Amino acid sequence: MSFTTTVLLGAIAGFTIYLGLPFARLPSPSRALQSFLNALANGILVFLLWDVITKASEPINTALVTAQHGSVAPFAALIALFALGFGLGLLGLVYLERILIRPTAQGVRAGEVAPQQLALMIAVGIGAHNFSEGLAIGQSAVSGAISLATILIVGFALHNITEGFGIGAPIVAGGIRPSWRFLGLAGLIGGGPTFLGTIVGFGFHSDYLFVAFLSLAAGSILYVIGELLGAGRRLGLRELAGWGLLIGFLAGYATDLVVTWGGA
Repeated sequence: MSFTTTVLLGAIAGFTIYLGLPFARLPSPSRALQSFLNALANGILVFLLWDVITKASEPINTALVTAQHGSVAPFAALIALFALGFGLGLLGLVYLERILIRPTAQGVRAGEVAPQQLALMIAVGIGAHNFSEGLAIGQSAVSGAISLATILIVGFALHNITEGFGIGAPIVAGGIRPSWRFLGLAGLIGGGPTFLGTIVGFGFHSDYLFVAFLSLAAGSILYVIGELLGAGRRLGLRELAGWGLLIGFLAGYATDLVVTWGGA
């Protein structure tokens, strides 16, 4: 597969996130719908957190096995990268919110993050995750594994649609109808890194880069999960929220199975 074709398909895989984002413009949701959508987004993010930690652990575990019979340096470097990336992803959003977001938040309760700001935080975490997906696409294509690269593109394209829902759900739950310009920015932040990762992955392979971006994604996603859980408690309707969590998690898992099936 040529570089141009690979990058074009990688862009398509990333920007299918725009197919889910218009969902954010649903008008005047009821309290029940707000609670369900908030939980739906959280279910998708819980799956993504599990998914990125699992994928980041693969090269770390391989390096650990190697360390038992040889040099421990690769393992030490990867585990340090994971800890640093996870910390930056989590604490970076904590301090970003404290310094820039909360002081300028308007129209929300004191101490809360506005729904659109929360949506952008989700997009940042998803973007870091999608960069690693782009790496996988580019590395598969350049190594000659055309069938694997193709199924990765299809699988990630489907997966990114659900991520678009995950970004849009907190906005709908907050009763806000965002502009198309805002949704364009959110999609670029969340889906654009797939395109960039495909370019980088076609050029070279790096377990260190792979782990770094996955750990950044994990830390930022964990932070956003905490914010959504707080919003869910205020909305109440715990039984409905439980269904939202279940459906969101299973939707993320189902689209990921497409990738696993194709790579088997």
